[in-house]
Amino acid sequence: MAQTRIAVIVGSLRKDSFNRKLALSIAQLAPSDFTFEHLRIDDLPLYNQDDDGNQAPAVMRLKSEIVASQGLLFVTPEYNRSLPGVLKNAIDNASRPYGQSAWAGKPAGVIGVSVGAIGTAVAQQHLRNVLAYLDVPTLGQPEAFLQNKEGLFDDKGHIADGSTKKFLQGWVDKYVAWIKSHA
Repeated sequence: MAQTRIAVIVGSLRKDSFNRKLALSIAQLAPSDFTFEHLRIDDLPLYNQDDDGNQAPAVMRLKSEIVASQGLLFVTPEYNRSLPGVLKNAIDNASRPYGQSAWAGKPAGVIGVSVGAIGTAVAQQHLRNVLAYLDVPTLGQPEAFLQNKEGLFDDKGHIADGSTKKFLQGWVDKYVAWIKSHA
């Protein structure tokens, strides 16, 4: 059985990131023919157009990992009603130079968890706008804006709340079908 490689981009650098936990939980709900590879974005230089002709090794690594994938999974917190700067920097670096975007045509899912009452709704909307410009077909429904409340994750970082786990399974099933429909 051929493996479907998913490039996972977590928009949080925090060691105990809720979104990293969510990404790992999603991978556990996916079928065994899906492989989730977390891409490193904390070592990327700040995007500078002057570097387009000689991109840093970390940028080239990120781009090659994206190109080698069959799909993308963005798992992001919401910072100040938008996507985190580190995530936007990764997107900018891998989309340049103009006409050489590693993102183009890769199907994606967008999800996130936050302590806020609206989860990551605004960050996801901003991210979807960016991805649309970059020609990244993105799963539209169901949307998933999770609020991190006591008991969402167990002590091992897995989704503990039964209704949330059921909802996430439905989201993962739609995401898997979305990726397969773009294979």
